[in-house]
Amino acid sequence: MSGQAARIVHDGPVYRIEGPVTMASTESLVQEGRRLFEGGEVTVDLAGVSEADSAALSLLLQWVRDAAGTGRRVSFTNLPAGLQSLAVLYGVSELFPTLPSSNDASA
Repeated sequence: MSGQAARIVHDGPVYRIEGPVTMASTESLVQEGRRLFEGGEVTVDLAGVSEADSAALSLLLQWVRDAAGTGRRVSFTNLPAGLQSLAVLYGVSELFPTLPSSNDASA
């Protein structure tokens, strides 16, 4: 599904990211997030991410910076394992406010 464009779907209190989050899609997702995210607390669900590279980390960090600049808090849920590994590898995992994923509910 690499031909499918990534998009943000506003689903109640959650913004779901669907599709590949790579170098090809991050700039449009930054702009889309700036346009869509509203309220003091923003939750971004990454369960629908079909592919992610290191540019996805840059996107999430940009959203954290944007949120801080507007007095908003952004949290992430369902980070793909590959993104979690990259964040640890690059030493930036503590910069991502995360919520328990739906897969953690059984714990």
